[in-house]
Amino acid sequence: MKVRYSYLKQQFGNAPKLWRDLKKFVNTGDFTLGKPLSEFERKFAKLIGTKYAVGVNSGTDAIKLSLKVIGIKKGDEVITAANTFVATVGAICELGAIPVFVDCDDTFCMNTKLIKKKITKKTKAIVPVHFTGYMTNMIEINKIAKKYKIPVVEDACQSILASINNKNSGTWSNFGAFSLHPLKNINVWSDGGIIVTSNKKYAEKLRLLRNHGLINRDNVKICGYNSRLDTIQAVVGNWLIPKAKQIANQRIKNAKYYDKHLSKINEVIIPPRIQNYKIVYHLYIIFVKNRDKLLKYCLKNGIEAKVHYPIPIYRQPALKYLGHKKGDFPVTDWHAKNIISFPCDQHLKKKELDYVISVVNRFYEKNKN
Repeated sequence: MKVRYSYLKQQFGNAPKLWRDLKKFVNTGDFTLGKPLSEFERKFAKLIGTKYAVGVNSGTDAIKLSLKVIGIKKGDEVITAANTFVATVGAICELGAIPVFVDCDDTFCMNTKLIKKKITKKTKAIVPVHFTGYMTNMIEINKIAKKYKIPVVEDACQSILASINNKNSGTWSNFGAFSLHPLKNINVWSDGGIIVTSNKKYAEKLRLLRNHGLINRDNVKICGYNSRLDTIQAVVGNWLIPKAKQIANQRIKNAKYYDKHLSKINEVIIPPRIQNYKIVYHLYIIFVKNRDKLLKYCLKNGIEAKVHYPIPIYRQPALKYLGHKKGDFPVTDWHAKNIISFPCDQHLKKKELDYVISVVNRFYEKNKN
């Protein structure tokens, strides 16, 4: 049996209504900042629980433009997670700011107990990363932000509909930045992103920034970017957004099934599942012994397992100038050696989940000490 990682063929392979919507849209010629985009923004804001949503061209730009609105500039320090995807750090660096890393804990999110000692006079923002579908402890983040008067931009790119105490990711701070990349829980056919906020002035500034700073065709109020979410992608988003809760719920169901059975294997450690946290499992990651051998075994047996990520961002050549060395963030380093990701999407069948479980079982049976 094969268990693929990408589910896009299944998601879009039988979508007659979407094709009708796209054909109807093409005939309008309303390709830039069109009506379907405004509709998608309204629906997304309602889904997440904010007053406004602004579509941009990627999750990276969703972070970058949010930081731009609060005035982040060259030389400013921005606190973020040491184990994030490069996009988080790239957005910070694009503005000339300096990423200041904080180690994670076993929820894969930054350890909020370590933040205060990273704060300096140059600290101008905190970007917690809700990694894998977990959420950073925003209760503690907001206490710190309030005490030190530091604005917060949530990197919620992997956590659509994740929540703490029923309050969704992206709604805890000044901004929530989301990705619509093809492998995200709500996805379009190319790169795409969206920013949520309940601050009207922020929303207005974001709309200027994403569209060259144009008030209208002939008047430029500020120098901005070309960072619009294409209207054709919003058509795809409008087709998919009614399924958002169902997608999240099925991923949660699949993860619980994995947890129930994989937790019986001595060589597997299930990450903490915190009470009152809704985890949406953009990635289903567990800790395992002999990770590299298990990964090879899974791939050999048709399971597209992955590692997110084998080399932490703080140790990448692009960030060598920050002067970090291996061991600076020990939990992040330990994760890089011991985590493995398994397919967990809403299209998987029970027999595929059972096959993953059986292959992992078989590997450890064969490799008992």
